[in-house]
Order: sequence, then C-alpha cells, then structure tokens
Amino acid sequence: MILSYSELITLPTFEERYRYLRRAGIVGEETFGSHRYLNQAYYTSAEWRSARNHVIIRDNGCDLGMEGFEINDRIYVHHINPITEEDILDRSPALFDPENLICVSFNTHKQYITAMNPCYQSIIFLIESQAIQSYGRSNWEDLKWSI
Repeated sequence: MILSYSELITLPTFEERYRYLRRAGIVGEETFGSHRYLNQAYYTSAEWRSARNHVIIRDNGCDLGMEGFEINDRIYVHHINPITEEDILDRSPALFDPENLICVSFNTHKQYITAMNPCYQSIIFLIESQAIQSYGRSNWEDLKWSI
C-alpha cells in the first residue's frame, strides 16, 4: 500500500497520523546490511539535504506536520513509505518526493521504528495484550499515548 503526505495531513489527530504511518509496511524489511555505504551516501547528498530542508519548512518543524507539536530538538525527516537499497541504486523518485516525506521527532521516529521492527512486534503485542487485560482497551489506548 502506498501512503502519501496529502492523505496523512487530512487526519486531524497526532494519534491518527501515527497509526496511518504504521500501515506503510515493515521497517528494515530490506535493510542496507553490508551496503550501508549507499544509505550514508544518500543521506549526505546535496539532493537529500535540499529535499529535507523543503520538508522542514513545509511542516513548520512540527512532529508529523501537526501544528502544536513543534520539534525543539533535532528534526528527523522520515520516509512515509520505507525506502530500499534498490530505490537508491535506481534513483527512485520516492527518495526525494515531498509526498513521501514527513517531519518527525526523535521519540516519534524511535517509537515507529521499534513498533514496525519484526523483532519487537511480538513483544509489543504481548505488552498490549497484558495491559488491555489489566486496564481495559480504552484505558490502554489513553495510557500508551502518554508513554
């Protein structure tokens, strides 16, 4: 499923935007592994820096582009649809397309990466299941967003 910035910004709450991003697929499904140099070359390129600056200005430096969620620390520019080694080798338009980029804070990025990493999904499911049993579903939904 291909997600987009235009669709993301129609969602009125931070939580809805975060959940939308989680639909993009599994982060690290195709990691760079021993070809990490490609990743590093991409993220230090002038093209990337230009695209990144454009997105930060567009999103006013706000987490998930959400007014009222200003990022007062390092701003991460996240690919809405994860990129692969092939994307870099083929110079895919998705690498620099503002429709595939969004500003996120360190905490949002960390939560997203952890939640979407297959190594952590079973642990997260177990924690959520136990919490729902202890607190009830609606209380857990409130609780997990306050963490």
